[in-house]
Amino acid sequence: MVSQVEAPHLESGHHPALRVEGLVQVFTSVQRSFFTNVLAQALRLAGQGTPVLVIQFLKGGMTQGAEHPVQLGQNLDWIRCNLPRCIDAPAVDEAELQALTELWQYTQRVVGEGKYDLVVLDELSLAIHFGLISEIEVLACLNQRPRHVDVILTGPNMPRSLLDLADQITELRRSHQP
Repeated sequence: MVSQVEAPHLESGHHPALRVEGLVQVFTSVQRSFFTNVLAQALRLAGQGTPVLVIQFLKGGMTQGAEHPVQLGQNLDWIRCNLPRCIDAPAVDEAELQALTELWQYTQRVVGEGKYDLVVLDELSLAIHFGLISEIEVLACLNQRPRHVDVILTGPNMPRSLLDLADQITELRRSHQP
């Protein structure tokens, strides 16, 4: 007697029944910077075949936007807002606000679709702090995302509501030894 066990064919290794519930992670600091360990995590997961999206809301200068993502490898898409400059204050002109609004709408749509297993939202906290993106909309987006989608939020001045929602919070701070 011969028995044979057949494993199901997993399309790209992402069978819905085998997905683990995603986490919301927060990386915050008083300094404004893109955190090296967040980028390393995104690159590592993309290299292992996980679809990853990195969105930088306040970094511009590349005439990019959601229409022109940069593909860093087969599984990592990187989008900067279609801004002529980097935003460092709440004062933006109408075209900049439109670009941010379009990127936020795209973000909500793509998170809801569940196309990416990890979505990094860089400096989202500053966009909220500057009044450019609605905190209530961010909370709704995170609460309504497909259960397998991991989201990483970065930036200083992270709103308390997002910290309360987070499964993991990493606070980075500078220290020096005399």
